[in-house]
Amino acid sequence: MKARRTAAPTVAPATAPVADLDRYVPAFLTWIANKLSRGASQHYLQVFDVGIETWRCLVLLAIHNSISAQQVSRIIGMDKASVSRCFKGMQARGLITLGLDAEDGRVRIATLTPAGRALHDQILGIALAREQAFLAVLDAAEREVLISLLRRLHENLPAVETATTAYVAQHFPQAGKRRRAPAEPTDE
Repeated sequence: MKARRTAAPTVAPATAPVADLDRYVPAFLTWIANKLSRGASQHYLQVFDVGIETWRCLVLLAIHNSISAQQVSRIIGMDKASVSRCFKGMQARGLITLGLDAEDGRVRIATLTPAGRALHDQILGIALAREQAFLAVLDAAEREVLISLLRRLHENLPAVETATTAYVAQHFPQAGKRRRAPAEPTDE
């Protein structure tokens, strides 16, 4: 068997700008979120046969009891189509019922069933144990500061999108001329 040669990784010239991954906050947030989600999902799948998307929906349903896919998407940033698929799977398992909104018959509303609530309550124990272990390196005051900072950063996301749009318009004006895919209908 012939050994395959792999190309050596190329190194950017010393003068080329690169992100400083020791200080680039979006990278840390992404890495933390990805690793927390992947780890949680592995455990939730192993123990309860549900993934992280189902858990996220269960959390919102436990808080609100009834919610639309559009609301889930808006609150936690999941793609609406993913939420709709998740709702279908949850309905098939008897975790939710789906019905039409009394005020807008085009919108489907998911309502938590007793089985869905029981599953939420079981998973919540694992989720809270994971959170406790994750935050164990911080004292109580640091935890409060972290939560406050994260809340402020979350609330600032619209400003990030505005700044990004302005930067793209200024530096890549041709991008605005590209044809955009039509937005998904908002009937759920």
